[in-house]
Amino acid sequence: MTVQAEHRTTVTVTGMSCQHCARSVTEELGAMSGVREVDVTVSSGSVTIFSDRELSGTEIAGAVEAAGYSLAD
Repeated sequence: MTVQAEHRTTVTVTGMSCQHCARSVTEELGAMSGVREVDVTVSSGSVTIFSDRELSGTEIAGAVEAAGYSLAD
């Protein structure tokens, strides 16, 4: 059995205002290869992604943009 280290990445997403927004972001990020869990806090825009591999900023930004939002600068 192989156990992989878990990676945790936290970003700030702008434009989210409700649970529907959180679901959209969670679905897009969750569909990425290696992503195990996505934790979204709408009030702060904080999104933490738990994955089996290191995710690139480009990958994360693409998924967030596909959901209709953007990463904070």
